[in-house]
Amino acid sequence: CSFMNLTKYPARINRQTSTFNSAADPRKMRRIIAEDPEWSLAVVPLLANLCLQNIVKNFKEKPIFDELLPGHKAFVLEKLSTSLSLSVTANLISDEAYWKRCCESRWGLSDVSEYGHSWKRMLFERHLENIIELFIPDVTDPKSVLDVVPQCRNYVRRLKISQLLPPIREPPKFEEDDSSDSASDMGHEGPSMDHFDFSILLDKLTNLEELQLVYGVKGCGMNFEWNLFEFTFRDCESLAKALKSCKSLKVLRIQQSKVDDDKCRVLVSSLLDHPSLLELDLSHNLIGDRGARAIGKLLGRSHLKRLAIYNNQIRGPGAQALSHALAKNPSLVALNLRLNRLADEGGQAVAQALLKNQNLVSLHLGANEMTEPTATAMANALVHNSTLRNLSLACNRLGVDGGKVLEEGMSHNSSLVECDIRLTDMSLENEYCIGQILRTNQSRACRRQTQDTGATQ
Repeated sequence: CSFMNLTKYPARINRQTSTFNSAADPRKMRRIIAEDPEWSLAVVPLLANLCLQNIVKNFKEKPIFDELLPGHKAFVLEKLSTSLSLSVTANLISDEAYWKRCCESRWGLSDVSEYGHSWKRMLFERHLENIIELFIPDVTDPKSVLDVVPQCRNYVRRLKISQLLPPIREPPKFEEDDSSDSASDMGHEGPSMDHFDFSILLDKLTNLEELQLVYGVKGCGMNFEWNLFEFTFRDCESLAKALKSCKSLKVLRIQQSKVDDDKCRVLVSSLLDHPSLLELDLSHNLIGDRGARAIGKLLGRSHLKRLAIYNNQIRGPGAQALSHALAKNPSLVALNLRLNRLADEGGQAVAQALLKNQNLVSLHLGANEMTEPTATAMANALVHNSTLRNLSLACNRLGVDGGKVLEEGMSHNSSLVECDIRLTDMSLENEYCIGQILRTNQSRACRRQTQDTGATQ
């Protein structure tokens, strides 16, 4: 009965209770205006979230991360700013999602596959590359580079330096008094370095495996001067010293840097007996026969697998020195000599080396002023060589007779699967027959690979 009365007269009950509790009366209730206009009584932040927000806010001064629970770490990583100093985040954060945000905020869309699918590695490599490329001798403090090393040394595996800036050269001041001119010249001191000195850096990058350098300036426009593209002897000596100390280096590329014979010999002397170097690329330089002899010496005292010295000035004597070393080399699998001046003297020497070498897989001799004698020597080498798979003789005037001899030699070879004979002046019939031979060899190689795969399974 009492329950029925309560449900039957709710308005009376509410009026009666309001007389006893004045705070429940909406007409007399105190109104509260929150300082935060978005604050709502329905959504009260958890104390844990408030603490995490405070951690994010003060992360630069007091980085707290390892002590957090996994869920709390994810919250902090999502809220952290990408502009935080690398000295704070480098050795503390390993989450790839955070480093991806950092990379995209700096460079937009990027191909992380070039960096071993590691966003963190990408950021540190590109960051260090940018510092080196903008380094101006006697203007930029070397400390700006060295300060980054403790953070990036564990992650930098490759450096691709696309430019190296020279020092700023002030125009000479001419005075009327000749004696004062001579005195000022005697007291004038040049720059302490001509480009960035790698000897202060490479020995500290203990995981560096690949180094690519271009001693020049990109995008100089109307400010072009030849000294912007000068790889000086002082640069060469400091780089040689740095390379000798970098024991982990596997790939070295120095392109478009005007490396001549003398500088090549200095660089090669630092690479003799290098414990880990596997690939050397000195293309687009000024290397001649003396430099080629030095490289030949390197082939006898290294474990190189790939050598590229295309677009240089190597002639017959230099090719003979390289061929002498190639005949005895047990490790080289790829050699690129295109766009040199080997002529028949050098081409025949390389072909003779193939009679003894049983390791080389790829050989590029395009555009080397070779003619029929080279084709004859190469045909003889292909009869006896069983390891060469890729050969390029393009842009050489082998002629019709050279094409016939080459076709005859290739008919006895079963390992060659690619041969570039474009622009060699041989007949269409010879080109067709050589193509048929290559297709037969390719089919054999596919069957052999299928059989090997089945045997391993």
